[in-house]
Amino acid sequence: MAKEKILVTSALPYANGPIHLGHLSGAYLPADIYVRYKRLNDDDVIYICGSDEHGVPITISADKEKVSPQVIIDRYHEANKKAFERFGMSFDNYSRTSLPIHHETAKEFFLEFYNRGLLVEKKSFQFYDEKANMFLPDRYVEGTCPKCGNEEARSDECENCGALYDPSELKNPKSKISGGAPTLKETTHFYFPLGKYQPALEKYVDEMNNKYGWKDNVLQYCRGWFKDGLKERAITRDLDWGIKVPVDSAAGKVIYVWFEAVLGYISSTKELSQQKNQPEFWKKYWQDPKTKYIAFIGKDNIVFHTIIFPAILMAWNESGKEQYCLPQNVPANEFLNFEGKKFSKSRGWGIDVDEFLDLFAPDLLRYTLAANLPETRDTDFYWKEFQLRNNSELADILGNFINRTFTFVFKHFDGKVPMLGKLEKIDEDMLKEISEYPKRISDLFEKYKIRDGVNEIMNLARDGNKYFNDTEPWKTVKSDKEKCGTTLNICLQAIYTLAELFSPVLPFSTEKLFKMLNAKPVEWKESGKPQLKEGHQLKKTEILFPKIEDEKIEAQINKLPKSELEKEKTELISYDDFMKIQLNVAEVIEAEKVKKSKKLLRLKVKLDNEERQVIAGIAESYEPEDLVGKKVVIVANLQPAKLMSLESKGMILAVETEDGGLQILNVSEKVKNGTRVK
Repeated sequence: MAKEKILVTSALPYANGPIHLGHLSGAYLPADIYVRYKRLNDDDVIYICGSDEHGVPITISADKEKVSPQVIIDRYHEANKKAFERFGMSFDNYSRTSLPIHHETAKEFFLEFYNRGLLVEKKSFQFYDEKANMFLPDRYVEGTCPKCGNEEARSDECENCGALYDPSELKNPKSKISGGAPTLKETTHFYFPLGKYQPALEKYVDEMNNKYGWKDNVLQYCRGWFKDGLKERAITRDLDWGIKVPVDSAAGKVIYVWFEAVLGYISSTKELSQQKNQPEFWKKYWQDPKTKYIAFIGKDNIVFHTIIFPAILMAWNESGKEQYCLPQNVPANEFLNFEGKKFSKSRGWGIDVDEFLDLFAPDLLRYTLAANLPETRDTDFYWKEFQLRNNSELADILGNFINRTFTFVFKHFDGKVPMLGKLEKIDEDMLKEISEYPKRISDLFEKYKIRDGVNEIMNLARDGNKYFNDTEPWKTVKSDKEKCGTTLNICLQAIYTLAELFSPVLPFSTEKLFKMLNAKPVEWKESGKPQLKEGHQLKKTEILFPKIEDEKIEAQINKLPKSELEKEKTELISYDDFMKIQLNVAEVIEAEKVKKSKKLLRLKVKLDNEERQVIAGIAESYEPEDLVGKKVVIVANLQPAKLMSLESKGMILAVETEDGGLQILNVSEKVKNGTRVK
C-alpha cells in the first residue's frame, strides 16, 4: 500500500487563557492519536497548530491588566505551548498568528482578492459601545435571536438555531463590555462574497462526504447554513490590535480575525519550512493535490473549517496560481463538560491542563479523555470516573497483565522470552486474536472513531488476562514447563502488540514498556505478528500505573466552588408538591425531526380527547417513524415552552442509558390514552 501524504491541523487555541481539559477532548488529543498512529504506518505526515493571537478578547484582557496585548499573548502562548508539551502533543510546529510570516500570508490573500476586485467596500451599520468608545465584534453583543427567541444570541448569528441575520434585527442588544445598550453606527468595511461560493461549497461537502464519510454533526451544520443561504461577510474591523489592512483607504482597520486566523495553518507550515531551511517545503503539503488534509476541531468551529476556509481557498484557486488543497475531512467533536457542567473560568468550574499535570501523569489523563471522547455527543469528565479508569482499567487490566507476565518470566525463565512450544487450540486462538487487533484498531482510527479504537485496544489486555488465567501458568510451571513457556511467550507477544497499539494513546507509558521489553516499535501492520525471539532478554519491570487513592480524588472534589456544588444537591420536595405533577399516558400519532437540530423531535401526541405538540430531545436515540403508535408518559401540566420557535406543551419521560442515550418509558397498548400515572 502506497504511503499517504497527510497534513493534519488542530484548531488554533486562543491566546487569552490557559488550555483546559475540554479543549484537549475537542481538537487536540484525537488529532495527536491519529497523527501518532499514522506515523507508525510510516506515512508522510505533518501536524500543524499554533496560537490565535488577534481579536478584541486580547485587548480587553490587556486593558483590565493595564498592559499591552503583546504581554497577554506572550504569556498564554508560552504557557499553552508548554502545557501541550507536558501532555505529549506531537506538533511538528506550534506557531503564532502575531509573527511577521503570518501577517505577510494574510495580507497576501487579502491583496489577491482586493486586486482582483473580489472584495466589495461598502457602508454598513455595526454595533457601537458609546461608553467603551469602540465598535463591538459579534461575540461582544448579546441579545434575543429574532428567529428562535434565544436570549444569548450574538449580534449576527444564533448558536442555538444557526440563524444568520443583520445586526439591526437583533432584539434587546446589550454590550458584554459595558453592559449598556449599544447603538448602530455607520462604518465602511470590505466584504468577502461568501454567497458566490455556495454552489461550489455544497458540491465540495457532498463529494467529500460521499468519498470519506463526514460526521453527521458536521453535515447538519453545513446544510443548515446552506439552507439559509450564504451571505457576504465583512473581513475588516475597526480595531487597533490585529493585522493592518494593506490598503491606504482602510486606515485604522484590521483584517477580521475570522478571515486571517484560519490562514495560520498555512503560515505555521511556512515557518516550519524556515526552520528546516527548505523554503518550498510547505508547498509539498498545501499545494499538492495528492495531500490528504484533515482538520480536527471542536463543534464551535465547524463553519470556519467547512465553509469559510474552503471558500477562501477556492477564491485563491480561481487566480490561476498554485492551487491549495481543501480539507478532505473535518472530524469535529462535541463538547466535554466538567462534573456535569460547562467549563467556566469565571465560576472557577473546571481544571486547566497544567494544574492537572502537576497532580497526575499525562498518560492517565490521555487515556481517560480518549476513552470518553465527545465524538457523537457531549460527554463529561468526573474525578471519580478518572480514578476508576486508572484503577480498574489501566492498573487492574493493562498493568496487571504486564506485571504478572514479567514477574513469571523473571522468576522462572531468567527474564528471557521462553520458547514457543507445541500449540494447543487455546494458544492458536490467542495468537489469532493478537494478529487481528492492529487491523481492527486501524479500521476505527481511519474513520476517526478514536474512542472506539482506544476501548478496543483495552480489550486486547482483557483477552490477555483471560488467556493467562485459562492456561494457568502457575500450575504448568510445575507440571509442564514447556507449556508454561508457551503461555508466557504468547503473553509477551500480546504485550508487545499492546505497546504498539497503545503508543499513540499512552506515549510516555509505552516508551517505558518498550524499554522493559528491550525492543523498539515496528510498522503498525507488523505489530500483530510475533516480534520477540526466543531467548530475547527483557529488562526489569516497573509499575506503570499506580493506584490513585480516594483521598487524592476527594481533595480535588473539595476544591470545587461550594456555591456550584450546592446547586447539585437534590432538593427534597413534599408529597403535596409531587402530587402537583400530572403524569398521563399519551399515544404518539405523528413524529418528525426538527430542522437545524440534531437532538429534537416534534411529536404530536393524543391524550384522552386532546391532541398536543411536544418537542422532545430524543432525536439521537430514536428515528421518528419508530415512535409513531407508541404509548408514552408525559408531564401534562407543564407551562408551554418554546424550543427552536416551536411550542411544546408537555415533556416525555425517559431514562438515560449507560451509553448516554435516552430510552422512553413505554406503556402497554392496553392502557387508555389520558390515563393518570401515579
